[in-house]
Amino acid sequence: MHKFFARIGTFVGALVALGVVSTGAQAADLRVCADPDYMPYSNKAGAGFENQIATFVAKSMGAKLVYVYSSTRGTGGFDQFIHEQLYAKKCDVVMDVPYASDNVLTSHTYYISSYVFVFPKAKHYDITSMDSPILKNLKIGFEADTPAENGLKIRTLILHAVPFDSADSPSGSPTEMLDAVGSKVAVGVTWEPAVGYFLRNRPQLSVVAVPNSRSQGSPEQYAFPMSMGVRLGDNATIARLNKVIDAHKSEITAILARNGVRLIKPSDLASK
Repeated sequence: MHKFFARIGTFVGALVALGVVSTGAQAADLRVCADPDYMPYSNKAGAGFENQIATFVAKSMGAKLVYVYSSTRGTGGFDQFIHEQLYAKKCDVVMDVPYASDNVLTSHTYYISSYVFVFPKAKHYDITSMDSPILKNLKIGFEADTPAENGLKIRTLILHAVPFDSADSPSGSPTEMLDAVGSKVAVGVTWEPAVGYFLRNRPQLSVVAVPNSRSQGSPEQYAFPMSMGVRLGDNATIARLNKVIDAHKSEITAILARNGVRLIKPSDLASK
């Protein structure tokens, strides 16, 4: 994912920024800050799922879509992107931030997804959670600086795990972990929206959602509601975004589905 948790921490995984200014009843440009080369999120060709949602949002607002490109990766990561783009007012909205983010004002949730285990179907591994016993005997790939890394550390599984950093490297791709599964690592743990687009061409891989857990004491969260975010205090822009999200949930969901993003139900956020 980009890292929102490092994009979700990445994000993990996200990042297009949307902006809108109102002049009377007519919407002005919808400014979008986007990573120019970070599929499946966004690129200059407009192929990412964030590009597609930005296009839909702009059309729904009657606004002209204008992109401002800047990398969400590298030195400073996504937090630096927020500072240099959103708070410098080069754009007005970032798209694909966790709903509970405290450095932006977040919109209504427009999708919920989770971290997943990815492994070869032919292996038939019995993996259902971070506590699955077989993980003690497998080499595990994970996206660095994410909830997945923390979960592995808690269980000392990190001792035989391999970090990946596509969310930090401008030249990296989420495909790196997928390509390593079955060769360099036995199983990968990553943010599903970062890899769903590429999994469509990898039918040999099994994908299992990582459930939230309380097994090691403090609650561990692997499923996250995702929102759009604006500068703190920008209630007018949030109201416009919420109007589109609330009125067009099915259309936005369809865009995500076409891009391989696996959605989960709100009830799946509860720790077990």
